[in-house]
This record gives sequence, structure tokens and C-alpha cells, in this order.
Amino acid sequence: MECAILIAGPTASGKSRLAIELAMELARDQGCDRGKARGGVIINADSMQVYRELRILSARPSADEEAAIPHRLYGITSAAAAFSVGRWVTLALAEIAAARQRGQVPIVVGGTGLYFQALTEGMAEIPDISDTARGEARRRLDELGAVGLHDVLRQRDPEMAARLQPTDSQRLVRAYEVILATGVSLAHWQRQPATTAVLAGPWWGFVLNRPRQDLYRRCDARLAAMLDQGALDEVAALAALELDPSLPAMKALGVPELIRLSRGELTRAVALAAAQQATRRYAKRQMTWFRNKMCSWNDINTQDSERLSNIIIPFISENQLTPPN
Repeated sequence: MECAILIAGPTASGKSRLAIELAMELARDQGCDRGKARGGVIINADSMQVYRELRILSARPSADEEAAIPHRLYGITSAAAAFSVGRWVTLALAEIAAARQRGQVPIVVGGTGLYFQALTEGMAEIPDISDTARGEARRRLDELGAVGLHDVLRQRDPEMAARLQPTDSQRLVRAYEVILATGVSLAHWQRQPATTAVLAGPWWGFVLNRPRQDLYRRCDARLAAMLDQGALDEVAALAALELDPSLPAMKALGVPELIRLSRGELTRAVALAAAQQATRRYAKRQMTWFRNKMCSWNDINTQDSERLSNIIIPFISENQLTPPN
């Protein structure tokens, strides 16, 4: 069975470019199992790149890149859908199995740490939530706002309230509907033994790192470039769908600020600065997650080599690394 390569990293770290570079190297028979692999298949592990309406702002690979190297699970669902971790794991496992059957190396790349955790460790099963509980949680959000719902959650479920930001409406609603429906904290269910399928067979995990200031500079530059590439038109088209503002796609990095820009509520400079700040903060949270949750993965520092694939491939092909599974 062919190995799988998992590449995590914060936003703007260059992980998508690394995955493409790695897939091209593997196509030259320099990869896993001492040259037996026939190229790589890149599988998305970014929770925003699944939405078809957000090609620019989610920094999805370009159409040319997707044509040059097989890409899977990019732009597969509508922004009107609340795409779940469980759904992604099911699809990712299917794509990994299909790639292995073709003799190709699955390269799973993205910045959503929860996706990687669910893929490699599994998830505990949470009882079905009734429509009544879901509706009540949504009603309280509409009535109180995210900060007000956070206050209510703190009274009902202080453990989850302590974990969540007062502005994270999506996760607040989830935590509140679980406590309503089950009478037990979501944290309790998350501590239960995993019941979902996990990634089988050999795999290697890498975390791509950059010096913090360099990463922040790249975040700022990329957002400015996105505006030049048509991100404002992309967001205006998204806003025209009149979707529930609590949906994940509506809170993607840059979306709230550019919607306000499109409505004339912010200037371009103010909107850009606010989106850049939100992105830097998100990158910092990602780095904290990877450091705490994925400490057994192999760190790859961008200062190590200009072509990072030249680090990863020899490590694997020469068995210099032991798969963490």
C-alpha cells in the first residue's frame, strides 16, 4: 500500500505550492516506496476551499494548477451549505483509497487542524440533534447575537464557553444546540472514544513553518493581491445570494470586511487593513494548534531549503522517518 503524505501549515505559508511541487517530483518516480509511486494526487484539507464561490479569497489553486496536477475536494459544495468535519473525512478517505488503488500518492494539504485530527485520530459520535434544538439555538443567536449567546452558554455549559471566542457564532450555536438536545456538554461527547473511520496504512505528517513576521508579511501581501485579482467582485456575488450570515463561508477570512466595502460602509484601505489583521490573528491560532495538537508531526522550516519537496521525498524514500501511525 502506498504511503500518504499530510502537509499542514498556517494560511499563506506556501503549503499548496509545496504540494504541487511534491506531486510533480513524485511523477518523476522519486517518491514513496523507493520510486514505485506514479505521481501524486492533492486532496484539500482546508475548510474554506471546499466552497465553490470562494476561489480567490480561499486561495484555491488556479485552474491551470488544477489541470496540471490532480486536485480533489476543492470547490465541491455551495456556500449555502454548512460543510461538516465528518463529511470531509468520509470524502477524504474515499479519495485517499482511490489514489492508492491507482498507485498514486495521496497528498493531503490544508490549514484546518481539526480536519487532520479527525482524519488521523477519528471523532466521537454525538447523538443526533433535533430540529427543535437547532431552531432554538439559531433563534437565540438571532435574538442575542454571538456575544449574548456566549453569555447564555457560559451559564449552561461553562466548559465549552471557556473554549470558544464570544464572536464565534457557528461554534457557539453548535455547543448550545448540543447542550439543549442532550443535556450534556459538547466537551463530554468530544472526550468519548472515537467511533469514526481513520486513515489506515502508512502516512507521514509534516507541518510547514515560517518565521512569524515573514508569515504575517505574506498574509498582508496576499490579501492585497486578492483585491487586485477580483476578490471584491467575488464577495459581492456571494453577498447577492443573501445567505445566512452565520454560515461558515460568510465568515471566511476577508468576507465580512469586503462585504462592508462593497456596501460603502468601509473604505478600501480600512477594509483591507481589517481583513489583514483578522488573517494574521487566524494564522497565529493555526500555529498554536499545530504546535499543541500535532507535536508528533515533522516540522519543516521554509528556511531549510528553497525546494522543500527535496527535504520530504528523501526522508520518506530512505525510511529516515517512522510513520506516526
